[in-house]
Amino acid sequence: MKKVIVHPERCVGCMQCMIACATAHSRSRRLFTAVRETPLPKPRVHVGAGLFNEGFPNRCRHCDPAPCMAACLAGAIFRDRETETVFINPDRCINCASCAMACPYGVIRFHEDSEAPPGKTVAVKCDNCDQRQAEGLIPACVEVCKSGALTFEEMSDAMKRKTDEVAGTISQGRADAPLSPSFALLISAKRAQLSL
Repeated sequence: MKKVIVHPERCVGCMQCMIACATAHSRSRRLFTAVRETPLPKPRVHVGAGLFNEGFPNRCRHCDPAPCMAACLAGAIFRDRETETVFINPDRCINCASCAMACPYGVIRFHEDSEAPPGKTVAVKCDNCDQRQAEGLIPACVEVCKSGALTFEEMSDAMKRKTDEVAGTISQGRADAPLSPSFALLISAKRAQLSL
């Protein structure tokens, strides 16, 4: 089953994924009309600054088991077994924030949403653009990501490619083998940390 895979080393911090996400979850699903909607649509993916102020597209990982689901007092969080997506039922959400406290990634936000009853603040998070996928489209954040920081693919394919990239760097067997910028940054950060 295809999933949204995050490649943080490729993120340039442009935040186009956030705009696309908010638009995809608006009532009109069009940017120019979504900006006039009430409540104003908000993204479910957030680009934050990493340790070295690089971009990091943070989104729900749809954990299994999901800590947010276990912590939900109202039983508003459930998993669709077919798609493996964790959803929040806005009608059952009581805005207690137990799910947000349990989430290890800090991706659950609270605000009014077009899918919730009017005026009700509810827990909101990524739903893997299930509505778009039902229409044969890929998630909005992936569609607009030009740097490849977000891809929609089989997890096994993503893991194999990453293993091949790392193995290719290591198998060159030279001390001066070129490292990817993300590995070079990590190594220099670790060395600086050790020298403190």
